[in-house]
Amino acid sequence: MFTRILKFDVFNRSKLEFLNYIERLSKVNIVSGNPEILYSGLNDSRLLKSFTSENTIIIPDGLGTVLASKMVRSPVKEKIAGIEVMEALIEKCSREGKSIYLLGARQNILEDCIKNLINKYPDLNIAGSHNGYFDLDNCEDIIYDIDKSGAYILFVAMGAPRQDIFIADNMNRLPCTIYMGVGGSFDVFSGKIKRAPSWMIKLGLEWLYRVFKEPWRIKRLSSIPKFLLKVMLYNKKFS
Repeated sequence: MFTRILKFDVFNRSKLEFLNYIERLSKVNIVSGNPEILYSGLNDSRLLKSFTSENTIIIPDGLGTVLASKMVRSPVKEKIAGIEVMEALIEKCSREGKSIYLLGARQNILEDCIKNLINKYPDLNIAGSHNGYFDLDNCEDIIYDIDKSGAYILFVAMGAPRQDIFIADNMNRLPCTIYMGVGGSFDVFSGKIKRAPSWMIKLGLEWLYRVFKEPWRIKRLSSIPKFLLKVMLYNKKFS
């Protein structure tokens, strides 16, 4: 069910199997394990502790992670996109009457995201929200708001590693069942950014589309070869 990549256990079955698996967990942090996020986890003790916690499940969200699983001879069944997991969970909450809390993005993006989600899922209960512009070391009011909201899921869209730090620091203080850092997903749901065409997603080229649309992302791609090199050297050392 899991593939060991460096210090991380990565879920190696399908998206549907993943959604079924987390159904029975009382508290879980879902980490979208692309190479950039996992590489940052190797270099930050707080993130490493969070990513390797028994309450965390890493999904293979990225072509680099899929390639890494093949390098260690335990290939994942499929790439699992974080935004697709997020939407599946939102649909589940809408259907089952469970609530969500949205934390992150700019205020106008957050408001458009909420409006579009309500339009698509009229029965969805959004128990609360707050933009992502606040001091991580001085946010007791936000933590209190999430706590009293009673939300089943907390989606945090503040980019890595900021969103992961917030979850690592506060997960044990909050009553939510599911915690998930979702990067730029609020931008997509708000309509500000579109996902790649389906044919590019199927070919594993969504990263190329995102770089074309947001050229600043090209700097972040350097983490992919660094991550894969670490996997190769680690695998060679212990093979």
